[in-house]
Amino acid sequence: MYKFEEQFEQAPYNDLLAIYQHSFADNFSLPALTDYITGKSLNYGDLGRRIARLHLFYELAGIKPGDKIALFGKNNPNWVVTFMATITYGAVIVPVLAEFNPTDATHIIDHSDSVLLFCSDNLFPNLDFEAMPQLRAVISLDTRTIIRERSQTNEFNKLVKGLTRYFRKRYPAGFGASDIKYKHFDGNSTALINYTSGTTGFSKGVMLTLNNLRGNVVFGIRSNLHYRGSRALSFLPLAHAYGCAFDMLTPLAVGSHVTLLGKTPTPMLLLKAMKQVRPSLIICVPLILEKIYRKVVVPMITKKPMRWVLAVPMLDKAVYAIIRNKLVEAFGASFEEIIVGGAPLNREVEDFLLQIKFPFTVGYGMTECGPLISYSPWRRFKPGSAGRTLSGIMEAKILVDETLQDSSHPQGEIMVRGLNVMKGYYKNPDATEAVLEQDGWLHTGDMGWLESPNNRTVFIRGRYKTMILTANGQNIYPEEIESKLSNMPYVNECLVIDRGGHLVALCHPDTEAVKADGVTDNDLADIMEQNRKTLNKIVAPYEQVESIEIMPEEFEKTPKRSIRRFLYK
Repeated sequence: MYKFEEQFEQAPYNDLLAIYQHSFADNFSLPALTDYITGKSLNYGDLGRRIARLHLFYELAGIKPGDKIALFGKNNPNWVVTFMATITYGAVIVPVLAEFNPTDATHIIDHSDSVLLFCSDNLFPNLDFEAMPQLRAVISLDTRTIIRERSQTNEFNKLVKGLTRYFRKRYPAGFGASDIKYKHFDGNSTALINYTSGTTGFSKGVMLTLNNLRGNVVFGIRSNLHYRGSRALSFLPLAHAYGCAFDMLTPLAVGSHVTLLGKTPTPMLLLKAMKQVRPSLIICVPLILEKIYRKVVVPMITKKPMRWVLAVPMLDKAVYAIIRNKLVEAFGASFEEIIVGGAPLNREVEDFLLQIKFPFTVGYGMTECGPLISYSPWRRFKPGSAGRTLSGIMEAKILVDETLQDSSHPQGEIMVRGLNVMKGYYKNPDATEAVLEQDGWLHTGDMGWLESPNNRTVFIRGRYKTMILTANGQNIYPEEIESKLSNMPYVNECLVIDRGGHLVALCHPDTEAVKADGVTDNDLADIMEQNRKTLNKIVAPYEQVESIEIMPEEFEKTPKRSIRRFLYK
C-alpha cells in the first residue's frame, strides 16, 4: 500500500527535488509562470536561474538545510520562486495565507521559528517585527530588497546589493540548463509547515515531508492532470495545500504554463481570465460553481417558457446540451475537467451538473495529507461521492459508530493512511497524538462510509465536530440541511445550529438580489418562513428547523472562505 507502481519508484520520480531538476532543465525554453496582472512571464530557464540566485543568497547568508523561511503574500511569480528555491535548497518553507489577520500572521511566523520572512510590501507594516525575535531579516516579495533586518551592520542589505556580482562569479559562463542541480535530501525530512485555517479554533502547523509532497505530485503526473505545454490558471491561494499541490507543484513538475491571477477571484474576473488563459485543467472550490449556478443557470431554467420546454421529452436534452456548452465556453472551452475540492459541493448543484453531463469531479483531501486522499476522473465519478482513495498511495477505513443505523453501509469517522499523511503538528505533540495513531492511521474528523473496502469510493456526511446528537439519539449533520436551504430564494449562506434541543437556521440573505428585486424587510421575513416550511418537507422528521434567523452581516470566515462555525454555537 505504501509503494508506488514500479515506474514511479525509479529516478527521477523517487525523489521530489530530482523531478524539478529534470523538469526545469528539460523545459528550459518553455513558458513557466505568467503574472496575470502585469502580463510578465518567466520561462523555465528564468525560473531555474532565479532559484539558483536565491540559493546563493541563502548560502552567503548562512541559511542551513532545515531552517524555516516564512512566505507572506499573494500569488505571484516571486512567491513561486521563493517557495521552490526554499524546498530545493533543503530549507523548510512556511507559507502564510495573505488573508490571515496581522496578529495571527505574526504568531505563525514566530511559532514556526522562521529566520527569514519574504513579505509583500503592503502586508509588512501591519506585522509586529519585535514580536518575531528569531527573524534575522524581512525581504520584499515585490522588489527583493531588505525591508528590515536585525543586524546593526546591515549585512543583509550589503549581501543583496552585491548578489549580482556574486552570481556572475559563481556562473562565469552564464547560467544554462546543465547548471540546474539540486541536492538529495531524505524523503522523510520536513519540506513545508502549512498552518491550517480551521473552522474550529486556532490553526496548527502541519509538517509535510518531501515524500508527502511527492505522493501528491507523482499522482498528478501519473493521472495526467497536467502535462508538458498544458495551461493552468492559479486563482486559489498557493499558501493553501490544494492550490499549492495542483496549481503549482504538479504543473511545474511536467512543464506546464501557470498563469497566476493574483487578485480575489470574483466570478466576473475569473470567467474573463478563463477565456484568456483557456486552462487545460481547472482546480476549483465549490463556491465558484455554486455562484455561477445560482446567478446564471437557476434564473434561466426557472422561467416559465423554459420550464415548459424542459417538461417535454427530447427537448429537455437539447436545452441541457445548450446550457452545458455555454458553461464549458465560460470556463475557457479547453479544459478536460474541473476538479472540485476544499469543501462539499452542494448536492442540488452536483445533480444538475451531472444531468447536463458537465465534465466535473469531486475530490477529497485535507492539509494533513498535502492534501489529496481520494479522486476519480469525471467519467468515472460516482454521484454523491468524493472519489476513490489514491491507488497505491492512500487507504481508508471507517471507525464504525454503532449509533449510526440509517444506512446499509457501516458509518463512522473516516480514517486514512499512506504516503501523503503528514509527519505531525509542529511543536504540538499532544495535538499530533490526538489524530495520528502509532500505526500511521490518521483521524480525519469527517464522518462517512466506504462503498466497499475493495472499491475504495468515499462518501462524506459531515464533520464529527459539527454533528448534532438529538435527545432521541439521532445524529444530525447540519451540512446536509444547509446544502438544501442554501439553494432556496434569497439565501446567500446559512448555518444550522442546535439551540436548547431545537434546530435554528442562521441565514445571511443575498443582499444584491434583495435590493434588485425591491424586497422589503417584511417580505424577506415571509420568504424565509416559506423557505423553512419548504425545507421541512424535504428533510427527515428529526431534522426539522424550528425557525430561521436573518443575519445582517456575512458570517466570519477563515482565509479559505469556510465559515468559522465555532463562533456561532
